[in-house]
Amino acid sequence: MSEAVEKLPLIYNEADWDFETLKRAYDAIEDIGLNDLGLKVYPNQIEIISSEQMLDAYSSHGMPLMYKHWSFGKHFARDQMTYQKGWTGLAYEIVINSNPCISYLMEENTMTMQALVMAHACFGHNHFFRNNYLFRQWTDAEGILPYLDFSKKYIAKCEDEYGFEEVEAVVDAAHALMDQGVFRYNRPPRLSDADRLARIAARIKHEETNFNDIWRTLPNTIEPDDEKEERQAEVKNIQLPEENLLYFIEKASPILRPWQREIVRIVRNIAQYFYPQKQTKVMNEGCATFVHHYIMNELYNRGQISEGAIMEFLHSHSSVVFQPEFDDPRYSGINPYALGFAMMEDIKRICEDPKPEDREWFPDIAGSGDWRAVLKDAWANYRDESFILQYLSPTVMRHFRMFAIGDDSEESHVEIEAIHDERGFRDVRRTLAAMYDLGMHEPNIQVVGADLEGDRTLKLRHTVHNGRKLNEKTSAAVLTHIETLWGYDVTMDEADA
Repeated sequence: MSEAVEKLPLIYNEADWDFETLKRAYDAIEDIGLNDLGLKVYPNQIEIISSEQMLDAYSSHGMPLMYKHWSFGKHFARDQMTYQKGWTGLAYEIVINSNPCISYLMEENTMTMQALVMAHACFGHNHFFRNNYLFRQWTDAEGILPYLDFSKKYIAKCEDEYGFEEVEAVVDAAHALMDQGVFRYNRPPRLSDADRLARIAARIKHEETNFNDIWRTLPNTIEPDDEKEERQAEVKNIQLPEENLLYFIEKASPILRPWQREIVRIVRNIAQYFYPQKQTKVMNEGCATFVHHYIMNELYNRGQISEGAIMEFLHSHSSVVFQPEFDDPRYSGINPYALGFAMMEDIKRICEDPKPEDREWFPDIAGSGDWRAVLKDAWANYRDESFILQYLSPTVMRHFRMFAIGDDSEESHVEIEAIHDERGFRDVRRTLAAMYDLGMHEPNIQVVGADLEGDRTLKLRHTVHNGRKLNEKTSAAVLTHIETLWGYDVTMDEADA
């Protein structure tokens, strides 16, 4: 296909860039992304930022708007020190799951790198954000930026009215529970709709109307009757056990004032926004890497970038997908860019030029020829765990030289349970997929009881998985944060699954 395309003039021939060159490159990338690959994306908004601004974005989860918190400054100081000492580099880009999709490009990038990151972020990540079922069901790209703007202003207003220390205590406690502050199975309400924002505005107006310094020292401010009744009804409808600790505390805490409940709700909503990203690291980065690799090579095939540019691109790309061996000092786990890209390139190969082995493992797609449709279906309907279970092929397992280790804590040694041979393929694939199951890594802590009519003790239960119990010191610190938000005794027991 590419050979039949008429050669086009070069988009650029120098490393330096200007905005006119960026626009030409973007238009050429867009043509390939939309008309060749058939991607469906949000409108793109590209921001050029400095290294200092990139460090600042790092510190606040990469978001363009965020409330103030000491942890963000701590992250900024750490990242700035390691960057200035040359110990770490900076990402070439940051992309935001929003509508429009916002992509930050480093001003220090060469023109080739700007083209690469526009293909990677503006079309790869953008398509994944817009089409993957987890992002479609669990996040609201339309509402996240207005909601972050509201969150930043609301928490700043609370600091002015109730004091920095009081607000920080609530935010600290809520941050400590962010991993247990998400809905994993029940679909949550949309992050922000018009009615919700209108109710928030009304609540702020109510507080401003009734605020008086004389009442600041009282333990509770007045909660509007309609909201109190609605909240109490929601508490009655909560079926225990409840997995979302922040949601239960927000609705049922006996001591939280309305503004404190709103802060807990803000942290909970932001935790929910990031939850799909934790489940799709391999797929999201693999999709973006596959898209940028295809687009940059197609630009070269069309004659729109030079040999020097494609060599610069390939040098950067090979660094991104580099996978150290398990016994290499640089090894820190499986590189999600490498695994995702290798699997998606392999799907393309299986569709176009399958081996007999591929026809046995993937009869539905082997030789179909329509790799675009297969990939877009995978990008839309899978997360990391299910994607690996469905599409990890013996070819990729052999390429990565994968093997599975059985690690019994009661034994003094480990055992190689499966290798990349005919007998071990399925075991290796199943073991690798389990590594991307969040249930294997995050503790399962749920509310199992709350004596709201008695001594108001909150009862939690940690379900132990594979004998892995909570660290006593860490769990004690987190329980202290829960007690800050609950106001009464909090107990937690452990039960073996």
